[in-house]
Amino acid sequence: MTEVASPSRTAPYRLAVIMERVKLANRWATERWEAKGVVRDVTPPGSGEQVIVSGENLTQILFPGFLVQLQPDESEGYLYNITSPHPKVFVMWHMDGEIAKPDRVTVSYHEGARWMDTEENTAGVALPLDLVPWISEFATLHYKPEPKKKKRYASSKDKGVASHRDGTS
Repeated sequence: MTEVASPSRTAPYRLAVIMERVKLANRWATERWEAKGVVRDVTPPGSGEQVIVSGENLTQILFPGFLVQLQPDESEGYLYNITSPHPKVFVMWHMDGEIAKPDRVTVSYHEGARWMDTEENTAGVALPLDLVPWISEFATLHYKPEPKKKKRYASSKDKGVASHRDGTS
């Protein structure tokens, strides 16, 4: 059995996405697609998708070839994600004919939220635990908190209304 090396600090981490199709007994929809999970991608580069479960009511397809590349400007989003109760890999996907195909993956909470805000098909699946130390080390190295802003208290002058304390109206 070969030992899987942990990801390096700078190299991208290869993932494969598992998409699942469930047949429905519903008059409005015949099936439902969703991202079911991610696993370490150990397939040769350039490998295509493969059906890993095939049944009458359930199909799972493995889509290899996705890279998690950490960006310094997303460090806060990485920290939010890995310190949440259930860290996730966010998967954006689209329908290609009758098959749901993943487009991109991210481990940034902020980027995943932006995808959801734009109403893209996006799902959060469990983050592989071996990624947490790698993401944590990168994020703490690059995270620079926003400087605290000086508190500014509201004034009636802010709205162009003069104060009535001086007796004028």
